[in-house]
Amino acid sequence: MPTTPEIIAAHRAAGRTITVDGLNTFVLEQGQGEPVLCLHGVPTSSFLYRKVIAELAGRGLRGISFDLPGLGFTDRPADFDYGFANLAHFTARVTEELGLERFHLVVHDVGGPVGFAMAATHPERIRSLTILNTWVDVVNFTKPLPMRPFELPLVGEAELATINHLTWQLMWKGLGVKDSDRIPTAESNAYVDLLKRDDGGTAFLKIMRSFPGSEAFRDLCYRAVRDVPYPVQAIWGMDDPGLTYDRYGEEIKRVAGLEEVYGVRAKHFVPEERAGEIAERVAGLVKGI
Repeated sequence: MPTTPEIIAAHRAAGRTITVDGLNTFVLEQGQGEPVLCLHGVPTSSFLYRKVIAELAGRGLRGISFDLPGLGFTDRPADFDYGFANLAHFTARVTEELGLERFHLVVHDVGGPVGFAMAATHPERIRSLTILNTWVDVVNFTKPLPMRPFELPLVGEAELATINHLTWQLMWKGLGVKDSDRIPTAESNAYVDLLKRDDGGTAFLKIMRSFPGSEAFRDLCYRAVRDVPYPVQAIWGMDDPGLTYDRYGEEIKRVAGLEEVYGVRAKHFVPEERAGEIAERVAGLVKGI
């Protein structure tokens, strides 16, 4: 059974590094065909989508995910603007560096508002939008209880210091996945090491303290899902105790004007447990265009 360092090394070897606005940016991609860009949130990285990328490739698509600045293998400069608007701008720059003129978009967690802002700014480049557990009304968003300490000075640093392989397993089983027995412990622990590598998670704290709450940014997010020239769908982990369907899934359904949300038996890290179903639903949109 591979160890956590071996799993991380294999993940890194499966991707490549490109330079975007001076930052070394890790990109994971596999397959040929129409490109599907998958945006991760916190406290994750492209590692979250490794199974989805493979499933997309198996369906004749080019699956792509990259590590946002401050997370995974991408650089973590101390003076970088980790606000969501700048992360959206950075995402657009990544697509330009990858030569993606038009692409399908999948978003999850923080990748939701970031991806919405990017899509609203470049709607002509989006071919379809698939929404996983996230939020769109940034004004009324409330962070799940385990994430709130990170936004506070000193308290956040203390909370971050307690995250290790042992404590992560409690969060992993409580919030992350519904069936933890199907994922080796060494594999799930890779999330911790990818989060804290190099800077101990300092950049992650900056992201957690940069959540937007303005009506202007909310309007931007709404523009990405309302009356858009591309199809929109939502897939929801119905057992997510943080971003619950009753509040946030219904919010997405209402704001985007969806007839239904495709519910799956999963907690927050939906790509870990339902990679095949996500890829199949994305492929369905691609075929329908």
